Amino acid sequence: MPKISILMEYNCPACIWTSETDSAMSNKGRVNFKNLLSETDFASQTSIEHYAAYLDGMTFRDILELGIAPANAEEKDYGSVRFKGGMGNLIEERYFGYKANSDDRPDFPEAGVELKATCFDLRKDGTKSAGERLVLTMIPYDREVTTDYEKSHLKTKLNTLLLVYYHRDRTIDKYDQRIERAVMVHLPEKDLRIIRSDYKKITTLLQQGRADELSEGMTSYLGACTKGANEKSMWANQHYPFIDPQTGEQTRRKAKKRAFSLKRSFMDYLLHNYVLNAPKPEESILPEDSETETADFDSYVLNLIDQHVGKTDRQIAQHYGLPYTGNKAQWTMLIYRMLGIKNNSAEEFVKAGISVRVARADENGAIKESMSFAPFKFKRIAEESWDESDFHVKLESSRFLWVLFQRKEDGDYHLEKAVFWAMPIEDIEGPAKACWEETKSTIIHGVQLKRHLNSSGKLTVENNLPKISGNPVSHVRPHSSKAAYLFEDGMAIGNLKRDSDELPDGRRMTKQSFWLNNSYIEKILGTR
Repeated sequence: MPKISILMEYNCPACIWTSETDSAMSNKGRVNFKNLLSETDFASQTSIEHYAAYLDGMTFRDILELGIAPANAEEKDYGSVRFKGGMGNLIEERYFGYKANSDDRPDFPEAGVELKATCFDLRKDGTKSAGERLVLTMIPYDREVTTDYEKSHLKTKLNTLLLVYYHRDRTIDKYDQRIERAVMVHLPEKDLRIIRSDYKKITTLLQQGRADELSEGMTSYLGACTKGANEKSMWANQHYPFIDPQTGEQTRRKAKKRAFSLKRSFMDYLLHNYVLNAPKPEESILPEDSETETADFDSYVLNLIDQHVGKTDRQIAQHYGLPYTGNKAQWTMLIYRMLGIKNNSAEEFVKAGISVRVARADENGAIKESMSFAPFKFKRIAEESWDESDFHVKLESSRFLWVLFQRKEDGDYHLEKAVFWAMPIEDIEGPAKACWEETKSTIIHGVQLKRHLNSSGKLTVENNLPKISGNPVSHVRPHSSKAAYLFEDGMAIGNLKRDSDELPDGRRMTKQSFWLNNSYIEKILGTR
């Protein structure tokens, strides 16, 4: 089919719009989209890209009003909360005119282009951030898989992406949400090197019959996210048997269904670089000409830190010409200096969502400090499910670089070790889930707030949220240094607006968050 003729120039790689483009966009009402669609050559990436460019500025309702639909199309409520991926299906069927499917092949196989709709959110300060991970294709449990990315069907999906970004405005109807930009993306080789290694890590576990051990946090850019309509439909048998290394016994373990996905942190990178044309200033840990893949990336990072193992924090500060303060903030800064960066915005860390965490241990290996997550909303927890909860998503997707300083007999803190870590799936689905479920149940049935005066005459408040003694992994405690409560009898304490959150029954209490137990961190780092 011939390429289409359009009254504009569109430079997708640089996301540059000309005055002709603006004119064309303002006159969409005069465009016959059915004719335009029929003239589009779906074997040509350029032709597909040109047709997709007309999506910019449209709402999903605008698309429906075009009257485009595949043959024998069914009536669908694309905006239903039960229809995950509904907006993507709408674009496929009601703009490009083909029936949505779950084929392993790209959506436009002749051109090698995969179409994906993905959202962005607006932060309070007006900046944009990727709203979600990008689900690519199901991880196959029912057949043999290759560990060679170049021979995989995933490569055909990722070779060329047509990303349709829309603003997820939760205050308006889904159909009235607006598309900001459709852009063709070719991932750079430096990112593909890490994706290849992530793919190998995931598929190796599949071949070992260990898909039940997968989590998003164990890889860098390419994730293995859970995928299923409900808890019952999420589980599947594995094609490969697990062979017990001790007994040689073969078993086929059930595993949660998962899909290959690009992590939300990586999607945020794509948003700023390909759509907004406003890349964030980021440093790189790897040398510019490096061909290092992620397995080696981990080793490369750890080697930079290992060079200083045994030195005191004072010695390391002196090595980098920094004044010594002896506080935790400086220890984090020392880690950055070892890696050749200034802060946690290193390109590789940003794309992978890696957080640097520093732990301090005494001479006996005891770590006093627990690790907090962001404060949660009581009402949100009461309404959400475990699989879609913020806590579960955070545990599944997070990867950490833990660095340990330990006090020795000389009284100084010495750099002991550094490890990359993601929470094992058995801990996520076991103790961490139990902590979340107890928290949800307590919130729904009513948090107990008991007031009493301590020995110094100060008013204190006790609650029945999960304690550190009741769970081997996590607990709940305040996320604010200042207490704030509104009790049933109307008595108020502290700055309610700043330091508290509302309970489902209208009372307010100090903001709370989930914490990793200090004893669990000791286990992670092997100090005791």
